[in-house]
Amino acid sequence: MTALCLKKLMGQALRTDANFLTRCFATLGAQPMRTTMISHTWVDLEQSKRGFLSVLTKTFCTYKDAEEKVKGKKNANARKTIDTVGRKIPHRIIRLIDENGEDQGQVHRADVIRIMDEKELKLVVLKESADPPVYRLMSGQQIHEERLKLRDKQKASTKKAGPVQQKELTFTTAIAQHDLDVKVKQIQQWIEKKHHVRVTVQEKKIADGPEKMLKLFERILETMSDKATYLSPPRVLNENRSMCVYRHMSEKELHEYKRMEKEKSTQKDNEKEPTESCLQEQ
Repeated sequence: MTALCLKKLMGQALRTDANFLTRCFATLGAQPMRTTMISHTWVDLEQSKRGFLSVLTKTFCTYKDAEEKVKGKKNANARKTIDTVGRKIPHRIIRLIDENGEDQGQVHRADVIRIMDEKELKLVVLKESADPPVYRLMSGQQIHEERLKLRDKQKASTKKAGPVQQKELTFTTAIAQHDLDVKVKQIQQWIEKKHHVRVTVQEKKIADGPEKMLKLFERILETMSDKATYLSPPRVLNENRSMCVYRHMSEKELHEYKRMEKEKSTQKDNEKEPTESCLQEQ
């Protein structure tokens, strides 16, 4: 009787262990094994001794994993700079530009290192994707100046243009010349800062008021014809009041203005040449 009871107990214990192992292996099959920290592995081992089987989980990100995540992803806003390569030149033959900007052709890296030591210069990569890669010798001062230029250029390119400010001035056609010069100077300063300038002119005499006001607008524009134009052309608001808005020229307009001025200058020179030749013949 006793032997029969012991046999039943042993069979029940074996079945319980088998079911427990089956559930554990099923769990392991559903979740792939991943790396853990050493401290977590020690805890798992301690729990295993107590009769618990822990599932290994990933609790931290290794350097290799982080590198794989960011691999192939480049930040478009990453700041570009000028870096030196030191004496470890990765290419045997390079195309070398000297410190004066002259092309020295293809040079062996051993010769480049020798020139660097002789002239106490540093090597900067210009175009590594070229065949052969292009490098330039630069002094510390040249590198510093180029980095400053690059930083200013990046600031200018990333600077967000805010809303255009509009300034206002009001005066009459009877304004004294000195006061007018002060007003014009103020308008020019605002235009250089790319502001819009709204100018209102008043005239007490109704008879010739509109004509005087429009001429005054033209006189103001002539003082800054190489940088400003009308955003809103002069218009008569009423019998004794007119208004216009000045703005800075765009790059395209400035280019067109310079082209026209050059054509005018060339035309004047061509007109002078026949006159001078006629005088010489006489």
